[in-house]
Amino acid sequence: MSMGLTVNIRKVLPGFTLETAFSSEDKILGLLGGSGSGKSMTLKCIAGLLRPDEGHIELDGRVLFDSVSGIDLPPQQRKTGYLFQHYALFPNMTVERNILCGMDRRSDRETVRELLERFHLSGMGGRYPHELSGGQQQRAALARILASQPQAILLDEPFSALDAYLREEMQLTVAQMLQSYPGIAVIVSHDRDEIYRLCDSIAVYDNGRVVRMGSRGQVFDQPQTRAAAILTGCRNVVAAHACGPDTVQVDGWGTALHTVGPTDVSVRAIGVRAHYLRPVDRAGENTLDCRVDSVVESPFEMIVYLHPLQGTEHVCWKVDKATFAKYKACTRILLHVPQDAVLLLRDEGR
Repeated sequence: MSMGLTVNIRKVLPGFTLETAFSSEDKILGLLGGSGSGKSMTLKCIAGLLRPDEGHIELDGRVLFDSVSGIDLPPQQRKTGYLFQHYALFPNMTVERNILCGMDRRSDRETVRELLERFHLSGMGGRYPHELSGGQQQRAALARILASQPQAILLDEPFSALDAYLREEMQLTVAQMLQSYPGIAVIVSHDRDEIYRLCDSIAVYDNGRVVRMGSRGQVFDQPQTRAAAILTGCRNVVAAHACGPDTVQVDGWGTALHTVGPTDVSVRAIGVRAHYLRPVDRAGENTLDCRVDSVVESPFEMIVYLHPLQGTEHVCWKVDKATFAKYKACTRILLHVPQDAVLLLRDEGR
């Protein structure tokens, strides 16, 4: 089944305006952004839980909302399955009854049995939500959604209420479910790892707008905007400007950096992912002479914060423990910035 989703809407609230536009034909679309950026609001507009002030929403050729034509389908007619952050199971109903509610007037207990088995809930159909673990509640909510046979599944921060171990387990369960699901899925998250693992394409949100849209590879390899670079995990984002056809001046680091891509006057900042930096023995092109400020140990790597001797803004370097062992006694370190690691960012950003 070929699916597509088009959203072009505007919604004004006190102190915040959602003005978002994107179109995707990919199977799994991720909306990545910080808290309050408008991604969950977008999901509610798609589901019909919130009415935009103006605009157009279309799913698989069906118009769900159009302010000009006066179309605003109620949620039950939109054929979308919405998974709330805390699952919203009916507390006074058993798991089986919750799933049956998703079937409208159809009472297909064989389908219920199949869904219970599919989501590893066999033998739990008679339990109530409070008798289930967080992961079991989520699986029950997903089973209820699939029972309604939606054209689109909308997942709002689906793993935020789970602990780290259960989160990874449920990500695998959801990934397997979505691979066999024939429709489109939209996943809202502020977690870049979740979005990267699960989604084919990504819309990056900042302050109510989509600031970057593309495939997973495009968005992570070429974030293009300051907000997208930060949200995809870039720890070094510094103001910069073009000073040559392939060179940028980075005043915060007190140096010029050569790049692979052509530069122009639209460049406002550069990004360098912390794990791309490399220690070197001699100063040269694209090297930073840094003083070590602090070191943070994580389970599998070291995070080193440094201060460039010629600059004012810190540098974050992520390095494996074996490599760092050679430098742990050093108070100064020379770091090389590979040309292909310099991300050119063309918006003013935050």
